[in-house]
Amino acid sequence: MTSATKPLPERARVVIVGGGVIGTSVAYHLTKLGIDDVLLLEQGQLSSGTTWHAAGLVGQLRASEGMTRLVQYSTALYAELENETGLSAGYKQCGGVTVARTEDRMVQLRRTAANAAAFDLQCELLSPEEALAHYPVMRVDDLVGAIWLPADGKANPTDLTFALAKGARNRGCRIVEKTRVLGVLVKDGRARGVRTDAATIEAEIVVNCAGQWAKQVGAMAGVNVPLHSAEHFYVVSEAIEGVHPDLPILRDPDGYTYFKEEVGGLVIGGFEPEAKPWVSPDAIPYPFEFQLLDEDWEHFEILMNSALLRIPALESTGIKKFYNGPESFTPDNQFILGEAPECRNFFVGAGFNSVGIATAGGAGRALAEWIVEGAPTTDLTGVDIRRFAPFNGNNRWLHDRVAEVLGIHYEIPWPNREMKTARPFRRSPVHHLLEAAGANFGSRMGWERANFFAPPGSAPVIDYTWGKPNWLEWSAAEQTSTRTGVTVFDQTSFSKYLLVGRDAGAALQWLCTADVGVDIGRTVYTGMLNARGTYESDMTVTRTGADEYLIVSSAATTERDKDHIVRNMPDGANAHLVDVTSSYAVFGVMGPRSRDLVSALTDADLSNEAFPFGSSRPISLGYATVRATRITYVGELGWELYVPAEFAVGVYEELIAAGERYGIARGGYSAIESLRLEKGYRAFGRELTPSENPVEAGLLFACKLKTDIPFLGREAVEKARVEGVRKKLVGFAVDSAEPMLWGGELILRDGDVAGQVTSAAWGQTTGAGVGLAYLRSANGSVIDADWVRTGAYQINVGGTLYPITVSLRPLYDPAGERIKTG
Repeated sequence: MTSATKPLPERARVVIVGGGVIGTSVAYHLTKLGIDDVLLLEQGQLSSGTTWHAAGLVGQLRASEGMTRLVQYSTALYAELENETGLSAGYKQCGGVTVARTEDRMVQLRRTAANAAAFDLQCELLSPEEALAHYPVMRVDDLVGAIWLPADGKANPTDLTFALAKGARNRGCRIVEKTRVLGVLVKDGRARGVRTDAATIEAEIVVNCAGQWAKQVGAMAGVNVPLHSAEHFYVVSEAIEGVHPDLPILRDPDGYTYFKEEVGGLVIGGFEPEAKPWVSPDAIPYPFEFQLLDEDWEHFEILMNSALLRIPALESTGIKKFYNGPESFTPDNQFILGEAPECRNFFVGAGFNSVGIATAGGAGRALAEWIVEGAPTTDLTGVDIRRFAPFNGNNRWLHDRVAEVLGIHYEIPWPNREMKTARPFRRSPVHHLLEAAGANFGSRMGWERANFFAPPGSAPVIDYTWGKPNWLEWSAAEQTSTRTGVTVFDQTSFSKYLLVGRDAGAALQWLCTADVGVDIGRTVYTGMLNARGTYESDMTVTRTGADEYLIVSSAATTERDKDHIVRNMPDGANAHLVDVTSSYAVFGVMGPRSRDLVSALTDADLSNEAFPFGSSRPISLGYATVRATRITYVGELGWELYVPAEFAVGVYEELIAAGERYGIARGGYSAIESLRLEKGYRAFGRELTPSENPVEAGLLFACKLKTDIPFLGREAVEKARVEGVRKKLVGFAVDSAEPMLWGGELILRDGDVAGQVTSAAWGQTTGAGVGLAYLRSANGSVIDADWVRTGAYQINVGGTLYPITVSLRPLYDPAGERIKTG
């Protein structure tokens, strides 16, 4: 490889910072896409940071189809690199066995097998004896069962890095080692190059693949890269009889451990429940090439004891090497990819949470395509850097969170599991009132939000389960109150923006699928699409003035919404976006008695004639003045009240006090989820993603195709409408009240795989599990409403099949009479 003794170029089209497996993969794929003016800078030597001590496990099956396809591409690439470059990636497909010690874990593995079927990936459920046949050196008498994934494999991290680097060099990339980046050049909000310890280099694009140094490099450009290193452990044993190169990967998640063959012995590693955070991201030492941290056998003991239980031969086998290598983790256990919203042309690929080797090929390609095309080419929502806000970069918060994040790799992925560390974080003005009323809190974009309210004398805790949870009765009562009386929900976590300026309306007409050219005081539901005609967000837009619009979106999408709006506004538009999320509390007052309650506190006329559905205006409410918008996400008459933060406590107290005569209840987000699914309301990130268009989602009614008004993605939507679609969103209810659904379940049509559930919950009004799902044909052909109606459907719930009834219309109040007439 090139050293820094040769003069650096004065400029390059793309500069990549970091020569680990991610940086070299991005370089490889950029050059493969025809970008040959690429300069990769490594402060040490290639693979010398985190990459070299990675375990090299390559498990293909992931929680989502998109991430599974990403790893599938990685494995195909690794198998072919030697033919292209002459260097082997050390990749071997050996298969993988994952074992279950408990019935709860076995339910997870049955769900995993159903996911594999949905993704067309081979997976086999095994008895303990069948698992032993795949892995003869383990103990199985304490196991409930296992799964076999024949496509799993392993790679040599250093060999893989060098193979990718050679492929990039062969197509023109220049790689320079022993060169440290000291600064990022930024002008007019764009990255313009880097300053190194040897020279300053101009560039059109800067890519931050600096591993655990990525937070430091991001800060040089004013970019937040929220990650924190933790100590990560594994040992390598002496040779063990019966261990051979073709032995599969073994995962024993109930014991927090994995096992991989290496030179006749075993690599024994894992993900202990409580990790050891390393130094602050701003204090990672330099140089730190091919270095390890001190051994810590006391901390490793929980893993070693589990390993001794699973592999009895270890009792009499020596340990050759103890590895304690720091590795960076993100707050939500998903890696970070994409163009930073704070700085144009500054891209990040970092924070891979121990899956860097498995995902490097696919992630490198995805980021390279993003750079070349100017936008993601697939759904990368779950790893998009824009899911984080500046406050997620707080080092103390990251330190406390990372101790939990590492451990959840092998924890049972309980449905709706809530993080426990570094909380509470963001709190609405009425948080203390909710807490006093028995709220159990979940977290979304850092906001503490009520999941449900426990009755007096009951603890507001979640006992995690695959079945019906301890809190279901309480949430069901909140659903019933909303359908029959009145319930107040604290929805302060909504993202809220103002778009102001003389061109604000024109800009929104271009950005929005729906016609937002409405009178002042009207609210419109709309999507926002990309050029491919798929979803980037959905929201409500309220015209609050001649040149002012209030945009309300989901809690999790604040940063990506702002970035999408600003990035895609027409050039030269006189329109300015202001984030007012924290300025307003929002209280949803919902149910057939909501008009009675709000009327008791205001002199405004709330009748259907004076305040029809979709209206929004300031009203008095007790001593306060608030914006009342007649809209709903639960399918009942109701108002969202937008309350200046300083008035929030008073308004909430008055609502509760006045509501006593109407039997008011407090409601949480678990009830909202159930109510919206009975009504068939979509959610961004689940039903609406960059993989779905309005035709597939059944939202053509929210597209202004009957007008001649252009909007971003219109041509793609019109094409999809004409050509037809290969998947279609439906609502469904289980024909039995027995199972509890959580989302992700496999759906069969006439016995064939037909799709996966995007969202599911218990529907108290329906009296069964309800949900939404995208259906597709077994042969991938175009489908229509008749195809949907003529099938017989079942759902796989933890390995048991139940009949379901599928509908293209809402299960509850399909005509919408309750929300329109009240």
